[in-house]
Amino acid sequence: MSSLFTSNKTFWEPQRVVVTGGAGFLGSFVCETLRERGVKHLIIPRSRDYDLRDTVAIERLLKDSRPTLIIHLAAACGGIGANQKEPGRFFYDNAIMGIQLMEYARRHHVQKFVQVGTVCAYPKILPTPFHEDDIWNGYPEETNAAYGLAKKMLLVQAQAYRQQYDFNAIYLLPANLFGPRDEFDPNRSHVIPALIRKIHEAQLAHAPSIEVWGTGSATREFLYAKDAADGIALAAEHYNAPEPVNLGTGTSISIRDLINLLTRLMDYKGDIRWDTTKPDGQPLRQLDTQRARQAFGFSSQVSLEEGLKQTIDWYRKNTKA
Repeated sequence: MSSLFTSNKTFWEPQRVVVTGGAGFLGSFVCETLRERGVKHLIIPRSRDYDLRDTVAIERLLKDSRPTLIIHLAAACGGIGANQKEPGRFFYDNAIMGIQLMEYARRHHVQKFVQVGTVCAYPKILPTPFHEDDIWNGYPEETNAAYGLAKKMLLVQAQAYRQQYDFNAIYLLPANLFGPRDEFDPNRSHVIPALIRKIHEAQLAHAPSIEVWGTGSATREFLYAKDAADGIALAAEHYNAPEPVNLGTGTSISIRDLINLLTRLMDYKGDIRWDTTKPDGQPLRQLDTQRARQAFGFSSQVSLEEGLKQTIDWYRKNTKA
């Protein structure tokens, strides 16, 4: 990392930082990272206390916390199955939370707003690696389009508010995240935690095979959650421009190769049965990461294999199965 972009405690110590979703998976890493950087006034609103779909609750949050910086991570999200089951909720909750929070942050003169978007905002069919300028070149993959478009509207809002109100809102597009403390509930989990749990339970049951959705041909880029948190903190400190920025590794892996890697790391000897009646999701995903490196010195540090080892170890130590 360039010394130009190292963390400066004189930036962080006076900040009053609200991290929505700070008690969640990515949020927990972001909050740890901010504390390491010297944040003394860190506010983590819980949905039971501040429902971000309610403007009265948002107004109360901003009056209670008086933030100088907001990092908006709170989201309703899940894997392909959850997106297919609840597209209406995923659209409404994500759009309304972000739109209202950004509007009231502007009204309260919050100095900076960091909106964390989603790789699902990208078009379904797009040459890899995905460059940020390509985000409008098509419609998202259908199984998660409602979620992706709701999040993409917050990019429009951030740019419009910067243009009209000189509101310092930035927009980040992280790759698929993974790591310890992820969501392993099969009804809500993404591909890596879902597969880790499936393999673990098959081992306990001595099952001769596991079933996996799709064909295995789709590719995904995976970013370790601690790396993502570092990228978010660097952007919060150093980036002040309207263009969206990818956060990723710049490398991808097919789902088939991912499963082969997981079965090797977990020492599972059973067969893999592919349910090709189920969707693959977006065919290809890989991000161009040059803008993040040039704009605020971000590059990922944890390899996929090392991150998977840490995630597997955490799950085995913390699961009740």
